[in-house]
Amino acid sequence: MQSYEERLTAPRSWWVIAALIGVACALMLLPLGTLPMLGGLIGGTALAAVGVSGYGSARIRVVGGALIAGDAKIPATALGEAQVLDADAALAWRTHKADARAFMLLRGYIRTAVRVEITDPQDPTPYAYLSTREPERLVAALAAVRS
Repeated sequence: MQSYEERLTAPRSWWVIAALIGVACALMLLPLGTLPMLGGLIGGTALAAVGVSGYGSARIRVVGGALIAGDAKIPATALGEAQVLDADAALAWRTHKADARAFMLLRGYIRTAVRVEITDPQDPTPYAYLSTREPERLVAALAAVRS
């Protein structure tokens, strides 16, 4: 049974920027004719959209006794205390308080986060920093899977 899932989608403004990149590509190819201009519009928009979609496809899940965040899969036995970070605390933990050994699933356009201690003695990672729009729900799901 899955207790938590979130996709860290990119904001709508990024999709507008992707469309504007397509327009810029079209304008660059305008001197070559109508067909290259249309190719630039379609190709530039498609490539920019693939980039935005790929960046916004990161997911956080708590399922099957594990925390799955992006490419990392951390078993519940290796998870310590989870802490909700408001916007100010999240900014501090991703800048001057950050540890270079930490696992960070960071999305700058998401203001809140969760910091989860990693208690596995074999793992040098001290904590996982996870950007999330619903930090309270994630902490509750982590507490449920740990107990």
